[in-house]
Amino acid sequence: MQGKKEVSPAKSFRKRASSPMYVSPNQLILLGFETPFEQQLTKNNRWVKLNSLIPWDKIVGLYDTQFKSKEGRPAISGRIVLGALIIKHILHLTDEETIHQIQENMFMQYFLGYSSFTNDSIFSPTLFVEIRKRLSQSIVNTISEIVAAHQKDIEDKHGKKDDDNAIFTPPETHNSLDKSVEEQKSLGDTNSGKIIMDATVAPQNITYPTDLKLLNAAREKSEELIDKLYNKEIHGDTKVRTYRELARRDFLRAIKKKTKSFKEIYKWNGHQIRYLKRNITHIEFLLKGYETLGLKHTLKKKDLWYLQTLQTVYTQQEIMHRTQTRSIENRIVNIHQPYVRPIKRGKAAKQTEFGSKLQVSLVNGFTFLDKLSWDNFNESTELQASVEQFRKRHGHYPKEVLADQIYCTRLNRVWLKERNIKLSAKPLGRPPKEALSNQVSPGERNPIEGKFGQAKVGYGLDNIKAKLKETSESWIATIILVLNLVNLTRLAALCPKLIEKIIEQLFYRLKISALSL
Repeated sequence: MQGKKEVSPAKSFRKRASSPMYVSPNQLILLGFETPFEQQLTKNNRWVKLNSLIPWDKIVGLYDTQFKSKEGRPAISGRIVLGALIIKHILHLTDEETIHQIQENMFMQYFLGYSSFTNDSIFSPTLFVEIRKRLSQSIVNTISEIVAAHQKDIEDKHGKKDDDNAIFTPPETHNSLDKSVEEQKSLGDTNSGKIIMDATVAPQNITYPTDLKLLNAAREKSEELIDKLYNKEIHGDTKVRTYRELARRDFLRAIKKKTKSFKEIYKWNGHQIRYLKRNITHIEFLLKGYETLGLKHTLKKKDLWYLQTLQTVYTQQEIMHRTQTRSIENRIVNIHQPYVRPIKRGKAAKQTEFGSKLQVSLVNGFTFLDKLSWDNFNESTELQASVEQFRKRHGHYPKEVLADQIYCTRLNRVWLKERNIKLSAKPLGRPPKEALSNQVSPGERNPIEGKFGQAKVGYGLDNIKAKLKETSESWIATIILVLNLVNLTRLAALCPKLIEKIIEQLFYRLKISALSL
């Protein structure tokens, strides 16, 4: 007797759970969530608590603005999309594992807006890529900044009167953004709040690059393009020679040697550069054959993108090899992710990292992504921009800035002094015999270092697995959003009665943000 035919994992995702129409969370009650188990949802569950803090109504509306066309298959509910991303990064799961966890967990399904438990998957894991493309870094940053606007309400409830700790500013004070520094001083506008700023690197999930590995990968990709282009009827019976077996043997001989001198590395790199040059020449010859006959070549858009990358890699490597230098502007270190750059940080563990550089500011436990760049930049040049972003968010300048020594340039100190902002940092030059009042005390900057550790170890900021530039940026911004959601949950636990008031303020901020898009 034959058993049932096994269903492949890929086909198991084709039948997804029916996407529920979005409804306001006010219409969802715990008792109304139907389960096949003899169990009721509890209010103490973390997903139930987090669900009550997120303004789904406006966030979904902001997400739906990304869909310009109303034709075709209806899009998956924005609540399911955003909720799945939050679950993924809070639990630090892969795309596929996220779908499985949601499929098995009724609390997660409630968090996504389902009114009853379902055994079907919500959508295919591959859809996460399209979601990240649609959910740009700017949109995620907007949501994250909105989430971070709650602390003043919680502090007022507990009787805190220290204005330095307040970060939420009533809407009417945002008119001060239109005033110059002199006008603010004359009108008596005062600074409040404290900002801690620092920079870090979000490494990409790529193999550690060396010139030899990069050239070998480029050569193999060029051989793949030659195989796709060659046509016997167009180019004749004799296929162009690629020397792929010889090139492969040379690479393995080099890579297996434990100790390598500079002279040997130089020689092996030269061999691979010449192999790559020969292959690129062959590709151009094969393309010309199609052009001569007026035929369309067989390369896809992605293949042409790879060809352009290979040509850039060859040009850069040939220049560095000829001039015997080890650096070049806009250096490519990975042919699949050519936007990734080497970033020197001077750290003891990793002097050079490969990924994006982040300028981050911390205000009362809430994290703000001020800048994301794939090129290395000097942190000192971003201090003024970060302070101005603080003013844009809160309607006033901070009273104090805590930063590294690198931020203490003469230009920055003068700029901060003009705005009556105190700079607390390790002073430049020889340390004085007596401690200065504006010198940062030990441990005062620990919170931002703790946020970096939490984001990298807990939520995967140290290993960005997205393959595209846009999706990587969305991945990083979502991790920052998760940091703020976790912090918001901690603060809201102090005073659950403030949730309705907090959400009301969030609605206002979301409305303003949506109008500015």
